[in-house]
Parts: sequence; C-alpha cells; structure tokens
Amino acid sequence: MSSTFFIPAVNIMGTDCLDDAMVAIRNYGFRKALIVTDAGLAKAGVASMIAEKLAMQDIDSVIYDGAKPNPNVDNVEKGLALLQQSACDFVVSLGGGSPHDCAKGIALCATNGGHIGDYEGVDQSSKPQLPLVAINTTAGTASEMTRFCIITDETRHVKMAIVDRNVTPLLSVNDPSLMVGMPKGLTAATGMDALTHAIEAYVSTAATPITDACAIKAIELISANLRLAVRDGTDKAARENMAYAQFLAGMAFNNASLGFVHAMAHQLGGLYDLPHGVCNAVLLPHVQSFNASVSAKRLSDVGRALGADINGNSPEEGAQAAIAAIRTLSQDVDIPAGLRELGAKLQDIPLLATNALKDACGLTNPRRADQRQIEEIFRSAF
Repeated sequence: MSSTFFIPAVNIMGTDCLDDAMVAIRNYGFRKALIVTDAGLAKAGVASMIAEKLAMQDIDSVIYDGAKPNPNVDNVEKGLALLQQSACDFVVSLGGGSPHDCAKGIALCATNGGHIGDYEGVDQSSKPQLPLVAINTTAGTASEMTRFCIITDETRHVKMAIVDRNVTPLLSVNDPSLMVGMPKGLTAATGMDALTHAIEAYVSTAATPITDACAIKAIELISANLRLAVRDGTDKAARENMAYAQFLAGMAFNNASLGFVHAMAHQLGGLYDLPHGVCNAVLLPHVQSFNASVSAKRLSDVGRALGADINGNSPEEGAQAAIAAIRTLSQDVDIPAGLRELGAKLQDIPLLATNALKDACGLTNPRRADQRQIEEIFRSAF
C-alpha cells in the first residue's frame, strides 16, 4: 500500500530564528502580506512587531486580527475581503491553531473562489492556496505545518474538518522565544493537544514507520517537558523541546491522520465554543480505553514513551499503564477532570455523537464505533 508524506517545503526552527525567517520570506519576492492573527496578539504588539520586521525586508502588510479562538466562516470571509481590498499577494498567520486555520481558509478561498464550506472533507480544492507563511506562538496544534484546517460553521454549530494538501503552508516558523508569554492554562492545553496528535497518529490505521518515529519521539519530549513548561514559562529549554515535540506530533498526524478523540472534540468546540486542547485532553484517556481492545501493543509503546514502567507487562497491562500515565499528566498540568466542568450537557450527547461519526478524523481510528458506542464514550468523559 502506498503512502504520501506531507510537510511544508521549508521549516525554520529554534530559539531566536525569527530574523532568519524574515530573510527567507524576503527571498520569495512577496510584496504585501495579510497578517492574520487574534485580538490578544494584536493588542500585545506582536502583530505590529511582525509587520515592522516585514517592512525591514521591504514587504508591506495589513493586519487582520479577527481570528476567534474557534475561527468561523464569518472570520474567514472578513479576512478574505480585507485581503482582496488590500491586494495582498501572500498571507502570514501569527499565533496558534486558530489564526493558522483562519489564514488557511482565507488563502484557500483566495485562489479557489467560493466559500470555505465548499472545501469540507478531503482534497476538495482544485488549486494551491495563496502562499502562506505560518509563524507559530504556541506548542500544540501544529497547524503551522499541516494540511488540516478546522473552521466552525456557526449556522450548523459544527466544526468543519478540511483536510487538503492545498492548505499546507509554504513556510513554517517555530521560534520558542515567541512562546514564553503563553499562560499556564494555554501551555497545558496546547501541550495536551500535541500529545493527543501523537497518540492518535501512533494508533491510527494509516500509521507508517515514519509517522511512528515522529509520534513516539513527540510523546517522549512532551512527557519530559510539558510539566516544566507549565510550571515555568520562561524555561527556554522546555519551551524549545515542546516546540519540537508539537512539530513532530504534527508530522505524525498530518500523514497518519487522527481518530475519535478529535472527531468528538470538534463537536464540543462547535456546539459550546470550548477550547480544543482541553476537550482533547479530557477525551483522550476515554477513547484510548475504548481502543485498547484492538491497540494494546501500540498503547503499551505509548506507555513506555510516557515513562511508565511496563517491563514484564502484557500488552493489555501496558495499555492500561499508558492510560493511567495520560490521566496523571493531565492532572499534573491542571486539565479539568471531565466534560461537566466544561459546561457540556448530557442531553446533547446524541447530537454530539451523530456529528462525530461524520467527522473525517474518525476514519482512521483503530476501532470502529457506532452511535451507541460514541455516546457511551461521551458519557464516560463526564
């Protein structure tokens, strides 16, 4: 069976690499950027700092700070209108997953036309998006280097999964110096998001030796560094290791895809506008408990990567050790214990489950599930 490995053409990483990235951007010959970011980064002056650095390379820019925490169709359409009015020839996304996803939606519609909802599903576009440079400020989503774009359809209250080779950024930038300002809660949530990416990719039915290597190394780095990064956000070594970890996890799931954790978390985000990383973290041990009957050996490998002592254990015992290690890490970084604490409602479970089964991310989950089983996983997570 053949496989294809997707990754941006150029990826610049390491502490204080931003200036090197600016030279690389100049060398593409772009003239004007639409900088897509969120209100917080704009208010903090980070977006204007990027604009100034671009200006030093003789590149003009305009800032769009309308990317919401769960970017929606309206955010994409307003950004697209500004891009067209300003005659921008490329897009710069600045932030975490939300600005990156919003920027991908804008860039894809800029060249393909229509509305972002037209591209829901897998490889629905016909043309490459407008060139996108993704500058990352969090260590979790890996959206700066993936072909995944998640946009909320506010009319249906559903997160659309757009999985398309044409939304892969041209250039990704991961400078841990931009990540030191992340608050503890965001550091924890994005770190657990990265862990979910790695674990779901490792147990995926589309896993390959390449994605396996990326996933296991990501899990090891997250286990060793996430607690440190949450405890002390100025710990440069922990921040850099988490930046590498989330990128490795991105390489894993960008090619092996994901599973029911993401398919279910997308519905929680779409219906309640909840933070994606927290939803993943809460659901992760419950979905892997469901998967354990078919993925015990792989989950045992996950347990070892998380630091669990599984020597002499059966695969089934190793899988349970992995699930216990996931729970412990979540507790250590103060992730909420269940969906009830997030405001989810038991009466919405049938709707959440129905929509989760339609999400493309569930296609590579190692164990198939029906409506009743997905509902039961949701209930167990309350």
